[in-house]
Amino acid sequence: MSEIRITPSILNADLTKIDSEIAKIAQVSDLLHLDIMDNKFVPNQTWNFESAHKIISNSPIPVDAHLMIADPDIQARRYAEIGCRSVTVHFEACENVSIVLKSIRSAGARSALALKPKTDFAVLKSYREQLDMILIMTVEPGFGGQKFMVEMMDKVRKSREFIGDADIWLQVDGGISIETIEIAREAGADTFVAGSAVFKASDPADMVLQLRKLAAGK
Repeated sequence: MSEIRITPSILNADLTKIDSEIAKIAQVSDLLHLDIMDNKFVPNQTWNFESAHKIISNSPIPVDAHLMIADPDIQARRYAEIGCRSVTVHFEACENVSIVLKSIRSAGARSALALKPKTDFAVLKSYREQLDMILIMTVEPGFGGQKFMVEMMDKVRKSREFIGDADIWLQVDGGISIETIEIAREAGADTFVAGSAVFKASDPADMVLQLRKLAAGK
């Protein structure tokens, strides 16, 4: 199994102090998960491209951009071009998945495809050669703090089998906490988005370390 990656989401951080909130977890986290929502694809709005660019430019750790937007075919490459390490688009939002994934890679970022809970795992099968990461949503996208959907673990297991020995990360996002991260790891996930669990903790950095230890089976 591949290495463990913990990617805290600042969706549930104190957004009036973004730089200091990121600093709390920068030394112990692998990437910063940045949720971009446009109030079209999902019923919530976070950052537009300009405000996201500022966060990405100032972040002391690489950024994993999760685009929950209606026009990823146009926007995804832009996030790769401004320095994101990884850019995730939703299968359900893309007009041409292959072209979007190729555009992300060609701009220098890892290409990732996300599936909402009701989207069948089988849609991934056409894109194996174009993927650097698969994201299985373990909540409905749009809001932080939702309950972990354990029924998504079957999709995670299928994704792990599908990946085989390819260099493709397998990420889970939604309700990841000290109570659920081992369940997701046992199903095959190796990259974990944690928002509320980290930033609502009294010591966010220590929580990241706890999550990493649990995910590593220690």
